[in-house]
Amino acid sequence: MSSEASLDVIFKAYDIRGVYPDDIDEVLARRVGNAFVRFTGASKIAVGHDMRPSSVPLSQAFIDGATMAGADVVDLGLASTDLCYFASGRLDVPAAMFTASHNPAQYNGIKLCKAGAAPIGEETGLQQIKATVAGGLLERAEELGRVEPRDMLEDFAAHVRSFIDVDKLLPLKVVADTANGMGGLVVPKVFEGLPCELTVLFGELDGTFPNHPADPIQVENLKDLQRAVLDEKADIGLAFDGDADRVFLVDDQGQPVSGSTTTAIVAKGILEKHPGETIVHNLIVSKAVPEIVREAGGTPARTRVGHSFIKQVMADTGAIFGGEHSAHYYFRDNFRADSGSIAALVVLEQLSLAGIPLSELRKPFERYVQSGEINIAVSDPKAVIEAVAQHFPDVKQDRLDGLTLDFGDWWCNLRPSNTEPLLRLNLEAADRAAVEQHTAEILALIREAQ
Repeated sequence: MSSEASLDVIFKAYDIRGVYPDDIDEVLARRVGNAFVRFTGASKIAVGHDMRPSSVPLSQAFIDGATMAGADVVDLGLASTDLCYFASGRLDVPAAMFTASHNPAQYNGIKLCKAGAAPIGEETGLQQIKATVAGGLLERAEELGRVEPRDMLEDFAAHVRSFIDVDKLLPLKVVADTANGMGGLVVPKVFEGLPCELTVLFGELDGTFPNHPADPIQVENLKDLQRAVLDEKADIGLAFDGDADRVFLVDDQGQPVSGSTTTAIVAKGILEKHPGETIVHNLIVSKAVPEIVREAGGTPARTRVGHSFIKQVMADTGAIFGGEHSAHYYFRDNFRADSGSIAALVVLEQLSLAGIPLSELRKPFERYVQSGEINIAVSDPKAVIEAVAQHFPDVKQDRLDGLTLDFGDWWCNLRPSNTEPLLRLNLEAADRAAVEQHTAEILALIREAQ
């Protein structure tokens, strides 16, 4: 059993994650399952797991702990994270998903949500669950819960397709790199009955990731997809992460499309069908995103980085869609949960309606140049942020998430990592030369402040 000290390491801001079996093992999973039922008070929960070798024993131990506490369990079996959230919403029960997403094979973890796919994070339940686990007591109900295996893949695929007008789709050539992750199960089912010609790369479920890491935010992991798109003369490439809740796009020229651009394309498509709605975006997407939302007749709402903040602002504002730079795309009609598959289909619909290649479609959405996220190791992130803020007393500043400085023709955001002594810098300007110049200026200030 993991020690209390190690619980501090594996209980993150949004989930539980660590190396198996050193940090996270069956004993811990059983305790978390038991504590989860006590925290939610639920008489029924759903549990899904990814294709990692450790996911079956861990999820079974969690189910043991949950049934011991008296809850019935809907065992979803192999699932993507967005399928698990869908099950939570459709069945209106709390859910647990065993996955370490994009992390290497030796990792595993648990994503938890309340009924209706409502998020559980550090401030919304994880701390209480952690305290119960640390206490070590297992609740034993007079009557054990029962386990009901249920396959919800067909229902989920139909739900994903409901977000678009299937009749509007052109016979597009699509290559999907599922990186031996859960997309290999889900994506072919989603595309069943669509007029698209789908080629799947690395569709075999293999949690040892024999071909490349299931981490498409790293450009080197897109190489196989880029090559296949060019070789097959495909219209689009889709790169899914390990648990398939995120998707990154590659255009017909083999060029990656940023999360900001994808957010803007999806937002415009949704606003065409649902005019006047609110669209949530985090504060480090391109400023083209709120511009395009306004031009399309929508209302942009800005939020901190992180899914619990996005989901909360979506709930508060009634927003129909939310997007992040990291390729998380959230949909109100998907219980405000994120889904790589839904985002992919909305983009395919936009491509079909436009009747032009993605390499052309993307251009009006790409108005500025971004630095990408730069991580800087610092001993005291807060002190550095204050020093940078004081250097620009006359510049427009806000503290929604770290420090944002808006100079008019360029802006930057500095925010501390949740888990490490790091500062994350994001900067955007009119062109590449300006990005490099201003990035060098801010980095120099950070060095001076240390």
